[in-house]
Formats: sequence, structure tokens, C-alpha cells
Amino acid sequence: MLALRLARGSHPLVLAGRLLVAAASAGVGFLLLCTLGYASGHPAHSTGSVLRLLWCLVPLAATVQFAVAVARTDPSTRPRPGLSAVGLGPVRLSVIAAVSTAVSCTLGSMVALLFFLHLRGDLSGLPFDGAAAGLLAADTPLPLAAVLLLLAVVPVAAASASALALRTRPVGPGTQDDTEDLVPGEQIPVPAAAPAGLPWGVALTAAGLAVEAYANRTTSGSPFPMPGRLDSTPVWVLVGWTLTAIGLAMAGPGLTHLCGRLLQAARPGAVRLLAGRVLMDEAQRIGRPLGVVCAVVSAVVAAFALYGTGPRPFGPLTALGAVLVIGCTTATLLTTALEARQARARTARALLRLGAPASALRAATALRAGVLLLVFAPLTWAIAELAALPLTP
Repeated sequence: MLALRLARGSHPLVLAGRLLVAAASAGVGFLLLCTLGYASGHPAHSTGSVLRLLWCLVPLAATVQFAVAVARTDPSTRPRPGLSAVGLGPVRLSVIAAVSTAVSCTLGSMVALLFFLHLRGDLSGLPFDGAAAGLLAADTPLPLAAVLLLLAVVPVAAASASALALRTRPVGPGTQDDTEDLVPGEQIPVPAAAPAGLPWGVALTAAGLAVEAYANRTTSGSPFPMPGRLDSTPVWVLVGWTLTAIGLAMAGPGLTHLCGRLLQAARPGAVRLLAGRVLMDEAQRIGRPLGVVCAVVSAVVAAFALYGTGPRPFGPLTALGAVLVIGCTTATLLTTALEARQARARTARALLRLGAPASALRAATALRAGVLLLVFAPLTWAIAELAALPLTP
């Protein structure tokens, strides 16, 4: 009940984020139910059913990542001394955040079930003249236990990840009460140490590209006949792209930290110094979402290079999965940027109180965005070209 009351009294942006989480959960639940319908209607095609289920893990991971980002930006989940005194410490707050996330995802799963049953004609006859009957195996009964299990995947995964992320969240300036301000003599944040995952990220990215090249050598015909059906894509392409995405996510914090060092090179002024220090301090927070967005955009660019001018249209399930992945990863990056802004709000107020012009803070923000675009945009294009090159017939 406390989680529901906190959700009702949340900021409109937080409520909008939770509604988006529910929508993403509905999309993933619909994809999982479609996979179950395909498996029930094609019992002889077990390999295709397993591959469809594996492809559903990509939008599932993107949805869980977005749900965690929304839970982290909720002000009601921040540890405060006053809440700890009444028994709402970090552990209890993480449980409340997990319950709120589970409620949002469960709502989305229920919407997915109703929409799926409506398209199958199980509620009020076949809509759209039965156009979706073959795709959803409308003439095949579905096992109830499997339906409930698949619908519970997103709420359980998102709630568990949110509880774990908030349980291990360090207490810092962004987790204190917003009414506390820095005094004029207090020290501004010291640059954080460089993240250690950059070499491993580069290695995993190279391994993923090598696996995709291997898929080209071992597959007859086109190695990536993706647009029409999810199960037509070889599993090695999925493995290669997954390794590439994990590698870019691991390398993202290190690259962001390097961007901060780049801004401070060659006798920086106050604005460049401030922008670089903030990037170095926030490298761990925003670097991983940046790496994931880089991986997703590179995959989109590679797919467009292969099929953008071709006659084959994308199938409905492939389009839904692509929209979920692109939307969730982009929303996660924007939500994480909002969290970073909340974390440095006290420092910004202290700088303004010390006499720093507001234009300097805006210039520092523009510099951070510019240097990130300068580094990650060419990297995304290079990864896309390297990924599409071995897949080109």
C-alpha cells in the first residue's frame, strides 16, 4: 500500500516514466505470447521457436534496463536520514521501488494478454478479418501455465533488477535531501578514477564482429535474412551482435571518461575544466547507456545498409521488437541524463551562489554533449560498417 501511495504522489515525469515502462512491458509480453503461439502452432519447428524466444531477450533486456533507470530517478526511493529514523532505510526503499516497478510491469503484461487474446479471437471473434489468425496460431489452444510464466518474466526481472540496483546505490550528493546545500567553502567534486572495463569492452566488441564474420562464412545464401521472420536469422548473428552490445556497454564508461580528459587537455579554461570534471565523475553512470545506444544505432544503420533500399518489408514482430529496443534504450539514456542532472544539482546551486554565471553552466553542458557526439558518432558508424561488411552478399 505504501508503494501505491508513493506512486500516486510521484512527480508527473516519474508517473510518465512508469507508464512508459508499462507500455514497454506490454510490448515484450506480446512478443513472448506470439512466440508461444508459434511454438504451439508449429510443434515440428522447435529450433525456430527457440530462436524466436532468444530474440525476445533483446527487447526484454532493454525494457529491464529502462525500468531500472526509471526506478533510480524516483525521488521517493532516495535514502534520507528522516526516513531511516522511521524504518525506511535503503533496504526498505529498494523493496518499495521493486514493488512499484512490478506493479507497472504487471499492468503492461495484462494489457499484452488482453490484446493478444483479442487478436486471436478468444474474446469477441477475430478482428481485422482474421488477418492475425495465422501469425498468432488462433486455432491452437495455449497452455495456461506457459502463458502465466511468460507474462511473469518481465515483472520479476524488472523488479529484481530495480531492487538490486537501488540496494547497491552509493550514498552521495544525489541521494541526500534536496534541501541541503553546499556551503560556500565546501569542496567541488574531485575527478573520479578511470573505469577499468575499457580493454574488456574493446575485446568483446572485436569478438562480436568476428562471430558475425564467422556467420557469413558458415551460412549459405544471405546470412542475415531478417526482415520477414525472426526465426530466419542464424543464431550466430544474434550471438555476435550480443557480444558487440555487451562490449560497447563495458567500453562506454571508459570512453566517456576519456572524453572528460579530452575536454581538459591543453590548458583548459573554467568552462572546459568544469565540463571535463563532470564527464569524468559521471562516466560510470551515463557511459553504459551510451554504449548500449551506440550498439543499437549501429545495428539499425547496418540493417538499413543491407535492406534499406530493398523490396523486402520488415515483418510486424520484427518492427515491434525494433521499436521496443530503440525506444527503451533511448529513453534509458535520457532518464539517466536526468538522474545525473539531479545528482549535480547541489553543486550547480553552490557554483551559482559563489558567483558563477548561469551561461557558463549552460556552455559546460553544451561542451559535454558535443564531445560525446564527436566521439560516439564516428564509433557508431565504424561499428555499423564493420558489422554490415561481412553480411553483404
